[in-house]
Amino acid sequence: MTGNARIKNIEEAKRLLLAQKKAQAQAAEEAKALALKNEAEKAEAQKLEDLFKAAVKDARPLTAARIFHQTPKPKPIPQQFIRDEQQALVDSLSDYFPSYELESGEELLYLREGQSPAVLSKLRRGHWVVQANLDLHGMISDEARAMVATFLAECKKRGIRCVRIVHGKGLGSRNKEPILKNKVRHWLMQKDEVIAYAQARANDGGSGAVIVLLKA
Repeated sequence: MTGNARIKNIEEAKRLLLAQKKAQAQAAEEAKALALKNEAEKAEAQKLEDLFKAAVKDARPLTAARIFHQTPKPKPIPQQFIRDEQQALVDSLSDYFPSYELESGEELLYLREGQSPAVLSKLRRGHWVVQANLDLHGMISDEARAMVATFLAECKKRGIRCVRIVHGKGLGSRNKEPILKNKVRHWLMQKDEVIAYAQARANDGGSGAVIVLLKA
């Protein structure tokens, strides 16, 4: 190895040693800075803890009695009021009411005063779709009257226009007379919401049912 090469190797080694020392010094500075930061954070946390302890040193736990919240009871259902309302509906229908029906052979028709005859014609032709049905088969007069009153009140509440009430043909009655049929029609005439009624068409029950048009 020549003298020049030896000198280059020595200088390179010095540079590497100097770089190593510089890196070590930098790492030591960073470690020292991190340690100082941790110490400062620890001191700050201790200071806050001391301040909190000083603030609450005279505090005493509360000794209030336990409070029980009572669940509110549901409002009572006014059963008597409901029964009274239902009875009022029933009482509003009399078995003895003057007839204002229009006779057309054996078919009985009804049109409230002030209504156009065209309304009845449309009802007989099935112009309005039947939206609700009530079947009174097997009921005695008082039961049927209560059912009719409740049924019409519910239809009025729901905005139903056209209904069918099946009263039967009276074939099962003692004298084979359509007693319930006639009473139903008298009851209907007493209800202000009834505009008209007509015997049902054959496919809807014929003489054993009546189609009723109610106010809108």
